[in-house]
Amino acid sequence: MDTLLNNLDVFVDGFTLTLQLFLWAALFALILGTIVGAMRVSPIAPMRWVGTGYVNLVRNTPLTLLMFFFAFGYPKLDLPSVGYTQLAIMALSLYTATYVAETLRAGINTVPVGQAEASRAIGLTFGQSMSFVLLPQAFRAVIPPMMSVFIALLKNTTVAAGFSVAEAGYIRANLSERGEPAIVVLLWVAFFFVLLVGVLSYVQRILENRLKVAR
Repeated sequence: MDTLLNNLDVFVDGFTLTLQLFLWAALFALILGTIVGAMRVSPIAPMRWVGTGYVNLVRNTPLTLLMFFFAFGYPKLDLPSVGYTQLAIMALSLYTATYVAETLRAGINTVPVGQAEASRAIGLTFGQSMSFVLLPQAFRAVIPPMMSVFIALLKNTTVAAGFSVAEAGYIRANLSERGEPAIVVLLWVAFFFVLLVGVLSYVQRILENRLKVAR
């Protein structure tokens, strides 16, 4: 307990940045993943090809390599200069969006085909059919796997510690310089991650109870 109380500022700063990384990356991944997921089931072939290419390229690339590109390759592209934290959010968002897209595509495939046909029959465009008919049902069907994607995102934020982002994964290295025992620090970091995952699991149960499909 002394390790925690004597270094409370380090733990607070580290997990505050972890939550910022997680929340921003989750928001951008959800938006991008929804767009890509819709592209994956589009009746327009080029849109399907772009969506499939993006998912296969980024999902099959290790997150560490993607993070490495944003940390060391992005600054050499003459693009607007941003900090390592923002670059880490970009990498996490692009990576997680592929899993969001595939999870959502699986949800769309659970919606009976007749509903899509009925949407077209009453004159809805593809975008309107996705927005008003298919996506709302797909989101309700994939709440558990979608929450698993976000739990994985929360844990993936620790990768950013290797690229000068002082989030929770950076706490051990920081406190080692103060002479704190590494194993105790790691146990406290693991404890707080378990708490955060518990919160996400609780949110999942609330969403499932409120939005579950009556059968």
